[in-house]
Amino acid sequence: MTSTPITVRTLVVKIGTTLLTTDTGFDGRILEQIVKELALLKRERELNILIVSSGAIGCGMDVLKLTNRPKVLPLKQATAAVGQARLMHYYEVLFQTYGEGLHTAQVLITAGELDDRSTYLNIRNTLHALFDMKHVIPVINENDSVATDELRFGDNDTLAARVAAKVDADLLILLSDIDGLYDQDPRTHPEARLIEHVEQLTPEIEALAVDTTTQTSIGGMKTKISAARIACAAGLPMAIADGRRPNVIHDVLSQKGPMTWFGKAAVSLPHRKRWIAFGRTSRGEIRIDDGACRALLQGGKSLLAAGVTDVTGTFPEGAAVRVTDAKGQTIATGLVNYGSEQLARIKGCKSHEIEAILGRKDFDEVIHRDNLVLL
Repeated sequence: MTSTPITVRTLVVKIGTTLLTTDTGFDGRILEQIVKELALLKRERELNILIVSSGAIGCGMDVLKLTNRPKVLPLKQATAAVGQARLMHYYEVLFQTYGEGLHTAQVLITAGELDDRSTYLNIRNTLHALFDMKHVIPVINENDSVATDELRFGDNDTLAARVAAKVDADLLILLSDIDGLYDQDPRTHPEARLIEHVEQLTPEIEALAVDTTTQTSIGGMKTKISAARIACAAGLPMAIADGRRPNVIHDVLSQKGPMTWFGKAAVSLPHRKRWIAFGRTSRGEIRIDDGACRALLQGGKSLLAAGVTDVTGTFPEGAAVRVTDAKGQTIATGLVNYGSEQLARIKGCKSHEIEAILGRKDFDEVIHRDNLVLL
């Protein structure tokens, strides 16, 4: 892949678990190589660099001599707590060794902390303050030691995309053990072809993604595609590249070497709509009919109860929910004016019928267009 280099002021790099662990436990050789390159970039170009790091549970498994990833939540959290300290020690020592005065800052985030608008903004302000210090590299991870399943990002690819959107990054790089997205699974199809450019995320592109089979990690290519959807909607390009390759980050910045490059959307979402779409945890699903789909996608309208065909999940007023079409494909995310119990009673009804059914009518709309983000 060869193209015109892009100008990057703020760079977010996600380092995957598969680069930090082997079948026998934690392995810091590739991490040392990546940190050495990031430290050089910091000196050469004075970039704002933010790392989203996996590996806490993998490190903990190594310390505790576990061969299988814990499945019971308390054990998983305890393993992460053990591993997080060891992982950050590696980062701090490596940046002190190669960074000539660089230090690290640990930032642990749960998805629940992004649900609140003020906390969401405060995290953003903290990260920008760390950038302003010039000699600090923030290292972010999901707070696995306290996050419950319903408040988890689920994977660090999604976390990296949300953080990159939050700090107005110019580029997100996901480093893994693969060159990028292939038209077939390269593990089972040697003739598989690397897809170098993805200009638009289509159902056909999403169908190419596969899950991971590694014991120490979760996600796989599916989570990277989900991350690309977030990043591109926020107006920043994203690349997937093999972190084992020497000088891989320099190559991505120069747009040369094997990788998959995802182009950004023509118009990026404003920050409030980024928060609605990607900052908040989805609490449920509203399925709508074809007429409502056209009203939202083509007419720029609000969602009314008449277009709702089904409600899934339990959520209160003001919650973030997914809006899906008749086939179950997500077309939007929005903040609801009515809770799930109320919606189940008024679905399919006209707006003027709501008061008679509920005994009150606070809103005509189920989701107002100002609180709706089309995906």
